[in-house]
Amino acid sequence: MKLLILDRDGTLNRSRDDYVASPDEWEPIPGALEAVAKLNHGGWRVVLATNQSGIGRGLFEMTALNEIHAKMHRALAAVGGRVEAIFLCPHAPEDGCACRKPNTGLFDQIGRRFGLNMADVPAAGNALRHVQAATAAGCPAHLLLTGQSEHLRDRLGAGSRNELMALVPDLPDGVQVHQDLSAFADWLLAQDLPDAARHAAASTPAGA
Repeated sequence: MKLLILDRDGTLNRSRDDYVASPDEWEPIPGALEAVAKLNHGGWRVVLATNQSGIGRGLFEMTALNEIHAKMHRALAAVGGRVEAIFLCPHAPEDGCACRKPNTGLFDQIGRRFGLNMADVPAAGNALRHVQAATAAGCPAHLLLTGQSEHLRDRLGAGSRNELMALVPDLPDGVQVHQDLSAFADWLLAQDLPDAARHAAASTPAGA
């Protein structure tokens, strides 16, 4: 089984300064849902690991979150994509739970559910705490320059690892960086190709 763990807000959908608290506030990032569909078609099963402390803070109810996810599932289905499961932490920071990222509780739950070696389960998200949790759980971690990390795009450009660490000093070792979920999907699917095909794909101009 090929399993991939994604963050939600800022990775699949636009993040907000407060919370995505209703279906009307859930807006997909252009190309993100299509990237999930592309990954699905490439044999990857996708699950989400998401902090939703708005519930613990009393800002919205679980019924509203279920309605948001119902909208998300419909939007994914419309482009041929699917998320297998959603693992969420509903707690406020002061609750001291084990599942709020950057703690590893959500990743531990996923590992138990699917019975996989987490070293074989890549994880991608836009938030530092997501890649910190993923790395601590043993997953190969990927930072997307969207959502909370979008401000790094212009500053990084095609910068080196040293430049990245200067901007994000708490970034764990080994984290790879991609412009967005679409770019990450293309990279991940290219890893599945035989060496010759991978080199050919890498040398093909975009849009050819």
